[in-house]
Amino acid sequence: MRSIRLGLLGGLVLGLLATPAFADSGARYRVTVTNITKGQTFTPILVTTHSPRIGLFEPGTPASPELEVLAEDGGTGPLTELLEGLGSRLVADVETIPGLLAPGESRSVEIRARRRSRLSAAAMLIPTNDTFFGLDTVRLPLYGSATYYAPAYDAGTEENDQNCANMPGPRCDGDGLSAEPAEGDEGFVAIGNGFHDIGTVDAEGNEILGPFVYDWRNPVVRIDVQRLY
Repeated sequence: MRSIRLGLLGGLVLGLLATPAFADSGARYRVTVTNITKGQTFTPILVTTHSPRIGLFEPGTPASPELEVLAEDGGTGPLTELLEGLGSRLVADVETIPGLLAPGESRSVEIRARRRSRLSAAAMLIPTNDTFFGLDTVRLPLYGSATYYAPAYDAGTEENDQNCANMPGPRCDGDGLSAEPAEGDEGFVAIGNGFHDIGTVDAEGNEILGPFVYDWRNPVVRIDVQRLY
């Protein structure tokens, strides 16, 4: 059965009533997220277990409005609300690892799962315009543990101007969500291509961040998953 991504939510809602519940095995997992970048920090991290029929995003297609909030402002609330609103037929659990995760740091959360559940996780990279790491719809280990690595994705919802005035977080404290689409938006989710040398200030004197500290190479995150019972 073809997966349905949350960016295509309209078609999903129409089919919810016909979707059978997937079996509850009472499994529980510890998910440990490690930031393996040199200079990027992760915002609060959304972790969810769900039916294989859905996913958080689809590369090459537009991001959902809820993913846009996560990618531009670091907020997990709208995506959490969307997932929980799909009901237990499709989503087993949604958790958020709070706070900021600096380079080299790790943080864990426990999460419930059902038989055939898949795991997804996402968080914004700061300082960026609209870059997030995404682990989407991977299998959970039946026993023991498994390790996954995931890349950074560009949500395609904001121009990558590297302008501190347009980046949230403690380094820049700029605006998060863009008011409206800009000419430089890609318009679809794509693999993030890092920071580039595009100068030091803009025409208004706002700081432009450079690649020496903030550039990255994929993957950007390691995710260790351990079955507890």
